[in-house]
Amino acid sequence: MIQGSLVAIVTPMHPDGSVDEEAFRRLIDWHVDQGTDAIVAVGTTGESATLDEHEHCEAIALAVRHAAGRIPLIAGTGANSTSEAIALTRCAQLAGADACLLVTPYYNKPTQEGLYQHHKAVAEAVDIAQILYNVPGRTAVDMLPETAARLAAVDNIVGIKEATGKLERITRLRELTSQDFAIYSGDDASAREAILLGADGDISVTANVAPAAMHAMCAAALARDAARAAAIDEQLAGLHQQLFLESNPIPVKWALAEMGLIERGIRLPLTWLSEQFHDQLRAAMRQAGIV
Repeated sequence: MIQGSLVAIVTPMHPDGSVDEEAFRRLIDWHVDQGTDAIVAVGTTGESATLDEHEHCEAIALAVRHAAGRIPLIAGTGANSTSEAIALTRCAQLAGADACLLVTPYYNKPTQEGLYQHHKAVAEAVDIAQILYNVPGRTAVDMLPETAARLAAVDNIVGIKEATGKLERITRLRELTSQDFAIYSGDDASAREAILLGADGDISVTANVAPAAMHAMCAAALARDAARAAAIDEQLAGLHQQLFLESNPIPVKWALAEMGLIERGIRLPLTWLSEQFHDQLRAAMRQAGIV
């Protein structure tokens, strides 16, 4: 089981929107050096919704090749079409990813039974470790803990990213599943408390810009050193909030560009961060000690 700070890494792009492969490699090296515990590539923060299927598979393959076993690599392969999710998951398996992260099917609003059947079908079609991803604020569908517990009985469904920010969900999921079923927070602002309640780590946006601090905070919470975890988290609190001033990954890409780590590249319909928010995000970056 992977524990700690798992970065939901951005997909760097040139100003024309093409994928910046060299910057992607540099970011992976940086996360290895900074102590990030795993990389989640081409998820929400990685602009999976703006990449076509070929680009999606290519980005996963690049990340796996460059990580080269130095750090676990989880591939975002979810889709609102079951057949597309199977195809993307197969790409990740062929590329050598350690696991896949599959968002609940968005827009078409399946029932709980539909969610169960969708994820079961992907798991049975592709023999790779799979992590469920529940983010109703993005998908308009909420996978209930009872449905996640049903899916936990499928051999290669090994965990869930719970991104509601509701701490009672963490408690309920832990009650319903075994200790070897991984539970990850998908909400940076409540991740510390989630880990103290029994979550195994955080799939994090904040870790894109403050990887060492997020690793240290998660490690302290996993060690049940609540005071140290809280002290680190206090410095990061501004980032947890301000990195969502506009839709993710708009603010985090702006912050990484300010740090000189990527170019100013993002794809429509996403746009570059509005100027009115620049000072707020800079202040949060200063509070975290990253600028």
